[in-house]
Amino acid sequence: MQIKVRINEEGALRNQGYAFTDRFTLISELLQNARRAGATQIEVDHDTDTQVLCVRDDGCGMADFQKLLSFHESGWDAVTCTDERPFGVGFSKCLYAASRCIVASGLHRVDIDTAAALDQALFDVTQIEPAQAIHGTLIELHGVDLPDLAARIDTLCLGFPTAVLFNGKPLQRRLAQAHLPMMPSPIGAVYLTGTQDCKHNHHTLVFLQGFCVMRPPYWSVDQVNVVHLDSQQFVARLPDRDKLIDEDLQRRRIETALKACWREVLETAKARMAPERFVEDYYSAMRSWGHLDLLNDIDALPRVLCSDIVAYPTQDNSSGVEYLQQVTTAPSRQAIEAGAATLSALDVLDDENAALWLFSRAKGHLVIDWLGLHTAHWAQPLVRFPEREAVAIEVVSEQHRTELEGRWIWPTVILCDRIRITVGTESVDITQSGLHHEGCLYIPEGETSGEPVRQASSFMDEHDQYLANDMEADRDALADLICRLRSVDPLQTLDSLLQNLKLGKYPLLHGKRFALSVGTGPAPSHSLDLLD
Repeated sequence: MQIKVRINEEGALRNQGYAFTDRFTLISELLQNARRAGATQIEVDHDTDTQVLCVRDDGCGMADFQKLLSFHESGWDAVTCTDERPFGVGFSKCLYAASRCIVASGLHRVDIDTAAALDQALFDVTQIEPAQAIHGTLIELHGVDLPDLAARIDTLCLGFPTAVLFNGKPLQRRLAQAHLPMMPSPIGAVYLTGTQDCKHNHHTLVFLQGFCVMRPPYWSVDQVNVVHLDSQQFVARLPDRDKLIDEDLQRRRIETALKACWREVLETAKARMAPERFVEDYYSAMRSWGHLDLLNDIDALPRVLCSDIVAYPTQDNSSGVEYLQQVTTAPSRQAIEAGAATLSALDVLDDENAALWLFSRAKGHLVIDWLGLHTAHWAQPLVRFPEREAVAIEVVSEQHRTELEGRWIWPTVILCDRIRITVGTESVDITQSGLHHEGCLYIPEGETSGEPVRQASSFMDEHDQYLANDMEADRDALADLICRLRSVDPLQTLDSLLQNLKLGKYPLLHGKRFALSVGTGPAPSHSLDLLD
């Protein structure tokens, strides 16, 4: 027994209509056919009431009408077949999308009942009077239900190379090759957004033979890269041709080509611009597209990498980092190499490295995003990494030690004259800012605000919700505690404590007088007697 591949014609014709996943493939196939026929203008008219769609082009026309009903058999010349690899299924979509197809070209015309055509009926190609001859091709489809075509066709034709009129109005085709300053690349023609205004991004629309085959989830027509692929190298998936074959591999090829194009743009800009201006304008693009090595021989640092510690450092919360401010002018290479400016690499503040942030603030160091420089950049050996150095915390003249019973945090509070922080061989004394370190809040003489609780915690719960009320309550509690512990008036201190208890809301206590002795008695360290 022998077997071979066999095609069930009836089943193939019946099921072909389910192969197309997008109803607008009908339009793209008709436009594609007109373009391949050498059209310079295509007119598309659609009447939603009568459901009649007409497509007319001024191309070379049709020589063999049988090609209309020949599936998977291309009627194009050898050059077109080599360059674009047509599948031979373009017109077949019409048989499934319309009830009647009328095609006229030159002096010939055919009127096709689509249901009969799929039953393989014969149709006569008739003559047209010379006065009514069609220059190019006219296709008239009846029973075409595309109510939202008017809203979609402009996007459908964004990158189409041939002029298209829809219901008499020219489409803009803003991303067609003729409308953009394209540059050549190994994969085709490329347009890079942001080369002039520095608003670059990685959002890219990829077109093959005029239609989009790759797009990001979100993009703006004014800020998007555009690639028109070489159709000899890339093939779209049959039958819709809206995605590339081996898309994952081709996406990497495209990204590599875009990166190389940006390299060319950046090298040109570097050669013609002042170094400081080049760094200021193009640093973001260099970092985003992987060309940071272009900075290695430029003395100017990107300003965006350097920040001043302008306020008390706290853990991040929903409002973000409030204590860093980008510098207005980056330090010069000479200043850095001479030690007049110090670049410190600090991790995001947490409950373990707050001392390093206070140290760097006190020393006037600039915080640098060192990962934003190439590993071989001249500044890399000059960056200081405090977390790699020995760190010591010394309490100078401790005064009180107690627990803060907060709403969200319960640290040990240590009041002192000042805090001495030593990093490596350098030391600073902190007198105005509190420090959280290893579960303790160190409070020097100048701290009264309660803000150190924000070093102890970010006040973010397990759902990443910022607990603003808890933060404010704990901050106020710490401020009150500091005030009481530092008070020199015992009556004022006791009154402050009693105010929080709101004793007046307990009727049993009204009019009563008590004798209180602090520091005596059992565990609470006080004794209390009712005088009346």
